[in-house]
Amino acid sequence: MLDDRDRKILMLLQRDGSLPVSTLAEAVALSVSACSRRIQRLEEEGYIERRIAVLNRPKMGLPTTVFALIKTAHHADDWIERFKGVIGDIPEIVEAHRLTGTYDYILKLVLPSVEHYDVIYKQIVRRIALFDVSASISMERMKEGIELPTNYAR
Repeated sequence: MLDDRDRKILMLLQRDGSLPVSTLAEAVALSVSACSRRIQRLEEEGYIERRIAVLNRPKMGLPTTVFALIKTAHHADDWIERFKGVIGDIPEIVEAHRLTGTYDYILKLVLPSVEHYDVIYKQIVRRIALFDVSASISMERMKEGIELPTNYAR
């Protein structure tokens, strides 16, 4: 069971995973060793999956975001596994979701340019049959993040 200190530690680490334990300890009114033990417990219990660096997309040459909406006539487990393999091999696809409704999947791609979408599109359709693909170009990132609200954690 998490308490308010655990939730605050999680919130702070999401914002900056490189914060020193001493800074975290001070922020949650704990000793450094007690705070360190809590962080270790949060990792062991799976609340913290990993610590990563968030890269600057424009500096990495990837300023463009495209969302590809996919319809397929195939829904068997073996096709889904092949599809996962295809999209898993393409690093520009940074998110993929199976959907309810009109489309079956949505892919989020980060690209150097809009024109590069065609390169990725061809990589996908050469390897797996799709019924329909529709792409939308993001004009502006209005909100983006990987921080999760911590108040729902138990």
